[in-house]
Amino acid sequence: RRRQREGQRSTMVELRWIKMFLFLILGLQFTAVTGQTSLYITVRDGHKVTLSCENVMTDQDKCDSTTWLFSGLKEAIKLIKLGQIGENAKAKSDRLSVTAKCYLVIKNVTVEDVGRYTCRRFDRSGRQQYQDSVVDLSVVSMTEHKDTDKVKLNCSVSTYGKCRQSLDWVYESNDLNGNAKNMKVSWSSCFAGLNFTTSHPAETSNYSELFKCKVRDISGKVYLFNFSPSSPDEDTETTLTPITSKEKMNQNITTNPPSTKLRGWLRFLIVSVGLTALIIIVVSVNIWTRTKGNKIQI
Repeated sequence: RRRQREGQRSTMVELRWIKMFLFLILGLQFTAVTGQTSLYITVRDGHKVTLSCENVMTDQDKCDSTTWLFSGLKEAIKLIKLGQIGENAKAKSDRLSVTAKCYLVIKNVTVEDVGRYTCRRFDRSGRQQYQDSVVDLSVVSMTEHKDTDKVKLNCSVSTYGKCRQSLDWVYESNDLNGNAKNMKVSWSSCFAGLNFTTSHPAETSNYSELFKCKVRDISGKVYLFNFSPSSPDEDTETTLTPITSKEKMNQNITTNPPSTKLRGWLRFLIVSVGLTALIIIVVSVNIWTRTKGNKIQI
C-alpha cells in the first residue's frame, strides 16, 4: 500500500507538470497570435507609397475582412473598414485605395500622413484573426532658400513619436559628414542643412543630379532622396529599398511583407503541438508502466 500511495503521488505530480507545460505552450501561442510585426517606411512628400498587410493569406481575393487603422500626429481613425474607406477618412478618400492583396496605397503623401498604420483582419464573427501588421510611416521634406550669393538646402523628416532617424547630405555620391570645401553642413533632430555660396560649381548645376539627402531609419535601412522641392500636386511613385551610399534610388516605393515571419509562426505552432503530444505520450506510458507495476506487486 505504501508503494501504491507513493506511485499515486508521483502520478499527481507528473499530471501537474503536464498541465503547467500545456498552459505555457498555449500562452506562447496566444502571444504569437495577438502580437504584431512592424515595418518602418520613409517616403518623400508628394510621392506615392504602398503599405503591405502581412497577415493577409495568399488565397484571399477580397478585403472585406480587413481594416486599416491610422494613428497620426493629431488623430486616430479607421482609414479602411472591412475593405471600404472609413467615414472619418472621407477628406482624403481621393488619395486612398486598396489593392487586391489588401495593401494600402496613399497618393501625394503629406506630413499629415505621418503615423502608425495597422492592418487587422477579422473573421465572419467579428473576432480578430492573426497578428496585427504595423507600418510606421515617416515623410521627408526638402526646401531651398537663396539669399544674394548664399544658398541653403534643408532636408527634414517628420516621424511618428521620437525621432530615431539620422540624416546626411550626399554630394556627387560622397557623404558630406563634415564641412567640405565651400560647403557647410548643419544637423539637428531629424534635420540636415547644407550651405554653399553661388561661387560653388553646384550653384550653376542641377541640384537633383548632385545633391541627395540620405536617411537611415531605426531598422538600419538607408534611403537616398534626390534634392527637389515637391510640388503639391506631384504624384511620383517611388521605390525605396535598403541601399548603400553609392547606389541610386529607383522610382517606386512598395513595402513587401517578409513572408518568412508567417512561415516562422506556423513552424513554431507545429513544433509546439508536436512537442506537447510527444510529452503527453511519454508521461502517459510512464504512468501506465508504474500503475501496472504496482498492481503486480500487490
